[in-house]
Amino acid sequence: MSFSTVSSRYAGPQLEQRILDFWRDKDVFAQTLSQSEGRPLFTFNEGPPTANGQPGIHHVLARTFKDIYPRYKTMRGFYAPRKAGWDTHGLPVEHEIEKELGIFDKAEIEAKIGVAEFNRRCRESVMRYIGDWEKMTERMGFWVDIDQAYYTLDNHYIESVWHLLKTIWNKDLIYQD
Repeated sequence: MSFSTVSSRYAGPQLEQRILDFWRDKDVFAQTLSQSEGRPLFTFNEGPPTANGQPGIHHVLARTFKDIYPRYKTMRGFYAPRKAGWDTHGLPVEHEIEKELGIFDKAEIEAKIGVAEFNRRCRESVMRYIGDWEKMTERMGFWVDIDQAYYTLDNHYIESVWHLLKTIWNKDLIYQD
């Protein structure tokens, strides 16, 4: 493989785009996975960001750290598939919808729109930002499988968490201090 000389008139944005295009066109991430398949497994499931707003620079920093270790493990001879995730639950999501609706407590939710409608709006809220997050993910070169991402609002995911909690409860690994 030959490398082209970098001009002293460095054009950062154009070079960045050429690299991103090359990675996408050659499907470099998928190639790293296929070339390492069958080696010792190192699985990475992303600790998911809450997709309730535009990604910020602090998200780029966090995702940089998340990207480094699986790449390192790949370079050390591991097969390191990486699964993206989206945290679609919790107070940040609920606060955004409460703010949009001018609602301040649970009783108002039940009285004004009902829990089912509130939940629908929360789901809709997180989905509206995921495209922006995916663009940022590609732009920063974070190699993670977005197409097979997990969503914490999926019933399958929720059931798996309940199953895990029940399993560790049955083993007396959850206790109150």
